[in-house]
Amino acid sequence: MADAIFDGCGADELRALLDLPRVEVHDSVTSTLDVAHALGESGAPAGALVIAERQTAGRGREGRRWTSAAGSGIWLAMLERPTDAVATEVLAIRLGIGAARALDHFAESPVRLKWPNDLFVATGKVCGILVESRWRDQRIEWVAVGIGINVRLPPDVPHAGALRAGASRVTVLEAVVPAIRGAAAARGALKEAELSEYAQRDMARGRACRLPAPGVVQGIDARGSLLVATAVGDVTCRSGSLVFEEDA
Repeated sequence: MADAIFDGCGADELRALLDLPRVEVHDSVTSTLDVAHALGESGAPAGALVIAERQTAGRGREGRRWTSAAGSGIWLAMLERPTDAVATEVLAIRLGIGAARALDHFAESPVRLKWPNDLFVATGKVCGILVESRWRDQRIEWVAVGIGINVRLPPDVPHAGALRAGASRVTVLEAVVPAIRGAAAARGALKEAELSEYAQRDMARGRACRLPAPGVVQGIDARGSLLVATAVGDVTCRSGSLVFEEDA
C-alpha cells in the first residue's frame, strides 16, 4: 500500500515539506528501486520519490543485498530524467558528495567516501547509493536513484555505521532530498571544486587495494574513474568494486 505513514507524516505532507511533485510512502516493498522504475514506465515526473518503511529485497551494487529493517533507516528511491549523458556517468559520485555533505549534520564525525558509492562514518558504512538507468532509442529515459541510510545501527550487520543518536528521519530527508535533486540537475563532468571536496572525504586515497586493480589508490578523475598506481603503471578503472589489500 502506498498510503503508509513515515514518522507521523503521510505522502501529501512529505510532498509539500520536500517540495516534490509526487511522494509515495509504503509499509513494505521488495525494493524502492522497483517502485521507482514502475513510476518511470508510467510517465511519472522527475522528482517522484518512493519511501518504504521496510524492503524485503533491498539491493546494492553487483547483486549485493542491503539490509533494510523497519524503523532503522531511510530506504528511498527517486526518479530523475537527465538529458546530459556525461553528467549521468558521474551521477553516483555527485550523489555521494552531496549526500555526505547533508549527512555531516547528523553524524558524529565527517562522512567519508569510498569509491564508487559508499559513505562511511569512522569505519562503519552508513549509506549506500545505487543508480539504475533505463534506456530507450539509445537515450536515457530515466534513472532511479536508490539510497539507503542507517539512521540507527542495524543488528547483525558487520562493519555497519549509523547516524548520531536521536537523528530524526524526516529531518534527515529534508537535508538529503535537495542534495539528490542538485546532483541530478548538474551537468557535465565533475568540476574542480567537486574533485577537491571528494579528495577531502576520500577514505581510499593512498591505500593499497586488491581490486579493481592491484596497487595504490590515487583518487578519482573528472569522469568518476578510480585512479590506481600499479606495478606496471597508472590505470583508470571505470567499473568494479574497491577492495582494500587488508580486506582481500
